[in-house]
Amino acid sequence: MIDQSAYALIAGSAVDRLLTAERDAIERAGALIHASLRAGGVLQAFGTGHSRSVALELTGRAGGLVPVNQLGIRDLAYYGDASPRDILDPKIEREPGLAARIWELADIRPEDVFVIISNSGGNAAIVEMARLAVRRGHPVIAITSREHTAAVAVEERLADLAQVVIDNGAPYGDATLPLPGGGSACGVSTLTGVLAAQLLVAEVVGRFLAAGEPPPVFRSANTPGGDAHNARLLDRYGPRVRLGDA
Repeated sequence: MIDQSAYALIAGSAVDRLLTAERDAIERAGALIHASLRAGGVLQAFGTGHSRSVALELTGRAGGLVPVNQLGIRDLAYYGDASPRDILDPKIEREPGLAARIWELADIRPEDVFVIISNSGGNAAIVEMARLAVRRGHPVIAITSREHTAAVAVEERLADLAQVVIDNGAPYGDATLPLPGGGSACGVSTLTGVLAAQLLVAEVVGRFLAAGEPPPVFRSANTPGGDAHNARLLDRYGPRVRLGDA
């Protein structure tokens, strides 16, 4: 039977698996991010397709880390000379050279760390962004599906390039409930990806506190003093931190 209860069981199991099996990876990734931010770096978050939602979860939100910049295909129109029409094709993430164009539009510095999110881990823009980061000496943390990426027929995958891999536990094809006529419904990668993002935030914040330092965390703009608090922190980074989708 396919209903909300069936999906709830699968989703709950995926969450439980992430909370147990990926604890070590999240701890190691948190150490890399903490070291980068303490050195004045920015966390560069990148994802395409629905993985953008995980990058956005890390960027510019109440309770989240301030020094996080979301890289995206939309940067080509927001900050470059591409027209919105040029970037509407959902297959653009497979275009060679796209990552380099996005990179050139950002103020990426040697201290920065990357979190790159992709369920398949094999699209050209994702692999090229990871390759660019690694070649320039940046730590790369991947949030991806080990099951799906193992089945992708490409020369190099995101997981091959990352220093730390966090497995989102999604099945091949992402969707979890098989349909009678073929195919499946109800994806899980966004659910576990967003949870992984928040676990990373918690790990980094804990490391700042353990070092006796105030963590650079956004306050809700809808609370008294929130705007002023956030502006003071953002002033340290200027245009290096762009707050994601409008």
